[in-house]
Amino acid sequence: MSTATIEQTDAHLDDGPPPDARDRFYGLLPELVAADPRVAVVLAEIGASYLDPEKVAPVRDRVINLGIREQLLISTAGGLALAGLRPIVHTFAPFLLERPYEQVKLDLGHQDVGAVLVSAGGSYGWPAGGETHFGQRDVALLDTLSGWTVHVPGHADEAEEMLRDALRRDDRIYIRLDGLSNAAPGPVDGRMSVLRRGSRGTVVAVGPMADRTLAAVDGLDVTVLYASTVRPFDAGTLRRTLGAPDVVLVEPYLRDTSTAEVSRALGGIRHRTLGLGVGPDELRRYGTREQHDAAHGIDVEGIRRSVIDFLHP
Repeated sequence: MSTATIEQTDAHLDDGPPPDARDRFYGLLPELVAADPRVAVVLAEIGASYLDPEKVAPVRDRVINLGIREQLLISTAGGLALAGLRPIVHTFAPFLLERPYEQVKLDLGHQDVGAVLVSAGGSYGWPAGGETHFGQRDVALLDTLSGWTVHVPGHADEAEEMLRDALRRDDRIYIRLDGLSNAAPGPVDGRMSVLRRGSRGTVVAVGPMADRTLAAVDGLDVTVLYASTVRPFDAGTLRRTLGAPDVVLVEPYLRDTSTAEVSRALGGIRHRTLGLGVGPDELRRYGTREQHDAAHGIDVEGIRRSVIDFLHP
């Protein structure tokens, strides 16, 4: 019999399909640009056709579509930031971070200017796009650079709040949008929240992994923490809530991306960590998102099997 208790009993109730964060993002953009003369949107074709032309018309001079030129996308954002604007930069994750990595490193980081990078597609949100459109390496890639805040919202409401807050700041922020969503939003104060309490270990569910993680550990005596901001990593909450020093990370991107963060957070404490997420091997079949999840072991059944094997060897 599990001794775990639910601390947020109404956090993930299903009242119908949750809103899509990317649709919310496109709907918000004209309003955000109109509300603040500092804000500019920079696109590389992706997303341009989803914007309402009538709503964009009054702020057309600050909605810039550069076409399929991703290096120029980031360089333009750097120039706008140097000129005192707050650029929102948007495309699929591999086009936003992998292809223009040098520009992200130099035109934003080296120049020490801010921008709000908003990706789409998650790790494989469009399976038919294949490897060119898969974005599971994004957070790990940003970990090689300094000064980035990384948000992984699990609900459209979280994404909107994060975006509005990001526009009030001047630093470098990455908001990772995914077609997946939890049934209800969680807090977005940068700290992990406690979804369940248990004594046999801790499971950290990141962004849209929360609902499936709760389903996966049903009946197991574990604490579940929810993280919608992963950089900076909330070491304090992890340490304060730690029971048994066994930690499972459930991340919607490259497996073990945050394993080193857990090790730093638990420095001086003997512990074990299991990282779950998208594996490094390329799956050379399109399939469906659900099939990719199952192949990487981050569907409900795969998460449950891994947690049980790890905590009960």
